[in-house]
Amino acid sequence: MSLSIRSFFDAATATFSHVVDDGAGVCAVIDPVLGFDAHSGRTDARPAEAVAAHIEAQGLRVQWLLETHAHADHLSGAPWLQQRFGGTLAIGAGITHVQREFRGVFNAGDMAVDGSQFNRLFADGEAFAIGRLQAQALHVPGHTPADVAYRIADPAGGPDAVFVGDTLFMPDLGTARCDFPGGDAPTMFRSIRRLLALPPETVLYLCHDYPPAGREAACSTTVAAQRAGNIHVRDGVPEADFVARRRARDVTLALPALMLPSVQVNMRAGRMPPPDANGTAYLKIPVDRL
Repeated sequence: MSLSIRSFFDAATATFSHVVDDGAGVCAVIDPVLGFDAHSGRTDARPAEAVAAHIEAQGLRVQWLLETHAHADHLSGAPWLQQRFGGTLAIGAGITHVQREFRGVFNAGDMAVDGSQFNRLFADGEAFAIGRLQAQALHVPGHTPADVAYRIADPAGGPDAVFVGDTLFMPDLGTARCDFPGGDAPTMFRSIRRLLALPPETVLYLCHDYPPAGREAACSTTVAAQRAGNIHVRDGVPEADFVARRRARDVTLALPALMLPSVQVNMRAGRMPPPDANGTAYLKIPVDRL
């Protein structure tokens, strides 16, 4: 029995998706992507198809489709994969806070805000299994109220793998923004320190990388590397300094290019809003709201 991880990079959204399998044919897919062209309103299954091709080539059974949070920069490919392979679609229980925040923004009065669009909501610290692998959901809010990291133990005795979503980036980039509705920089700092209290050899798998010139996109780092070199939260940076720097940076950032379609879809577990009477689903643009 072994822990195997295959990562896929969607260059259009700078997003990593990960397939974790137990070496015995059972897997989880973490943060899968469905492409979307905002100009035409057309979806593009190619990022999810790349993941599907790997699953089929390895003969894997999908047990879990795991979201680290309701993404604001890409549409989730989880329903597309679930329709093809089955599996349980899961996210942290904090998704209900995100749904309440954004139901009003998009005037989505028909949408339940109890997380029932997902098959499973994880509580902080909740243990689960991926085939023969032991895993745990860790609530790490700050970027959004719903963020979770998934910690997976290596049965062969190697370092744990932790899938951190948008909470941390590579050390030379720092951390994710905290200015979305429900985000909070002090909370982010405490969540990160919780992750960085894990053993130094722990491997942290990222959801995004935006590499500067001269560096290839990287899907993973370690707790030790983050503690030594993260430009925002390395050891010795106090909370007040992090919060001041994070807030100063956030006010300069534009909204992600796909935020409006992404949030509307991802707060519904990656599904489009209900279609109108003509059978077509529509996405809204809230004017002068965000």
